[in-house]
Parts: sequence; C-alpha cells; structure tokens
Amino acid sequence: MPNALGYLLVFIGGGLGAMARHGVNRAGFALMGPGFPWWTMVVNVAGSFLIGLLAGMFGAMETGHNMRLFLTTGVLGGFTTFSAFSLDALTLWERGALMQAGLYVAASVILSLLAAALGLMLTRAI
Repeated sequence: MPNALGYLLVFIGGGLGAMARHGVNRAGFALMGPGFPWWTMVVNVAGSFLIGLLAGMFGAMETGHNMRLFLTTGVLGGFTTFSAFSLDALTLWERGALMQAGLYVAASVILSLLAAALGLMLTRAI
C-alpha cells in the first residue's frame, strides 16, 4: 500500500512550488518582457542551488523521509521548470535565434550544475 501521506506532501509541496514559479515568471515578464526566457533560467538555477543545499542538509542531519518528499520532490519539483526550459529553447531555435538558443541551453545547464554544487558545498562546510 503506497504511503498516502507522502503523496499528499508531494501534492501540497508541488502546488506551493508551482505558485512560486508562476510568481517569478510574472515578475520577470513585467520587468523584462517576453524576448528572452531569463526567468525560466533563473528558476532552474535557483532550484538547482536549493536542491544542493537541501541535499547537503539532509546528508548532515537526520531528516525524515516526509520532509525530503515535501521539499525536494514537492516544492522544488513544482518550482523548477525543465519542461518549460525545453520549450523555450525550441522556441528560440524555431525563431531562428540559433546563437541565443545555444547560449540559453549551455548557460542553463552549466549554471544549474554550478549552483547545485555550490549549495552542496555550502552545507558541507557548515
């Protein structure tokens, strides 16, 4: 029998994360317009940093499985937007903005990996 509490925690966390993502996207659109998907990249990099922090915290202390489900699978799963990242990259490509598409993909991947590593290193240093 599946853990009903775990599913509920992921459901609630995912909703909260998606609401946060929507807020960031709306703010970014209002500040910079629709030209380049900066805010999708910001969300992915921030989410990568936060998952690195959480992984370091969970590794350093005894945290229950339910907390991990809520924060990583739920909140960060709802917050990060890799499917939106894929669509944004393809949209840039289809518009003929090949250099921007390549830069967007490379910067998103590299910055997200660096952010996750930084988050993990910070928690391990504490």
